[in-house]
Amino acid sequence: MMTVAEAEVTDLRSRSSATSSIGTIIAIVLGNALEVYDFTVYSFFSTYIARAFFPDGSELLSLLVALATFGVGFFARPFGAAIIGHYADRHGRKPALTLTIGLMVVGTAAIAFAPDYAQFGIAASLLVVIGRLLQGFSSGGEIGTATTLLLESASRDRRCELVSWQAASQGGAALFGALVGVSVHGLMSEASMQAWGWRVPFLIALLIGPLGLYIRSTLRESAPPAEAVPVRWSGIFVSEWKTLLQGILLMAGSTVSTYIMIYYMPVYLVRSLGFSQTIAFSVPCIAGLAILVVGPLGGRLADRLGLRKSLPMGLGVFQMLLIFPLFHLLASGASPFIILSVMALFFATGAIGTGAGTALMIEAFPCRHRAAGMSISYSCGVTIFGGFAPMIVTWLIAVTHNVMAPAWYLFAAMMVSMMTVIFFPSENTE
Repeated sequence: MMTVAEAEVTDLRSRSSATSSIGTIIAIVLGNALEVYDFTVYSFFSTYIARAFFPDGSELLSLLVALATFGVGFFARPFGAAIIGHYADRHGRKPALTLTIGLMVVGTAAIAFAPDYAQFGIAASLLVVIGRLLQGFSSGGEIGTATTLLLESASRDRRCELVSWQAASQGGAALFGALVGVSVHGLMSEASMQAWGWRVPFLIALLIGPLGLYIRSTLRESAPPAEAVPVRWSGIFVSEWKTLLQGILLMAGSTVSTYIMIYYMPVYLVRSLGFSQTIAFSVPCIAGLAILVVGPLGGRLADRLGLRKSLPMGLGVFQMLLIFPLFHLLASGASPFIILSVMALFFATGAIGTGAGTALMIEAFPCRHRAAGMSISYSCGVTIFGGFAPMIVTWLIAVTHNVMAPAWYLFAAMMVSMMTVIFFPSENTE
């Protein structure tokens, strides 16, 4: 008699045609990219948001408060991961993903239309915080559930390739967000940017939301019926606590790399190193393009070679060797061409291993806990290591007067991930 897990695998293989895979990728990528885009543009325009909603006599303190508000959204991520992840395991991936994109649109609207501090006082600041909390709660359940659906929609020999599109969509969102930032900066005066221009990127996101909701309504469910796989909310914390902890630690390197090297980098280059806005926004463009193009190619390579651990480990070591030379180049004022070339190498190297690393994490959980397990590991890892990274390194630079502080923070986080992946469990076949 065929078990539930065997029946699931057989059913998924029968539905792994190229057409259905493309449709699933588009539906997931669009919604996932919207989530990441909203986080991206907030970080890119944090200096304007700081002046609009968190005015203070000290520009540094105002920026720190704005970055802390960026981090507040990450406090909501673990709650969204646990609640929406369990909902996805119990009731299906599709309804959970419809919920996440709806919540993200509401949170984005709260920020886009909030009156500034001069008009509404502290209530305006609180409205932005609420918007960030909604975005964080939504994102907590989005990425893990979306990536799980990608893996479950693929045949075994295409898992790394399909899940790599989760990271690729983040790269595409960062690229799009940076291009929007460059365009807005180029077309508007500084006064217009501060008055209303910073809202434009958020309004663009609101135009994408309804399209994402419609496309996701066409998704095919990948989870087995809930009645066939009973799911208790507390079950994952009892049976999978060790894997959850290891998954959180596994996220350290990649999430700190993302939030320092992409989201924080424009602020760092302009404020700490004196680069122009054009160069500052070129870095996330290069990063986004590298991740978008190289990520799926790396996933396909991992599938063909059957790699899960060795590929991300080897590439992680290489990235660690690049960190300090890269930041020394930035601090020394090297030519933009050299800086952007080394940046592209750093991002491309990391992107190659994203598919294998993500598949490794999802496969470590049994099917009945996949969405919650991936969501909780990812969201807690991002919250602990990445969410407050911009604020932490801004504070470290101010206290130590050392522009290499971000490099040390990034190196330590990547070391944590390298040590964790060695002992990370193999695929769970339950």
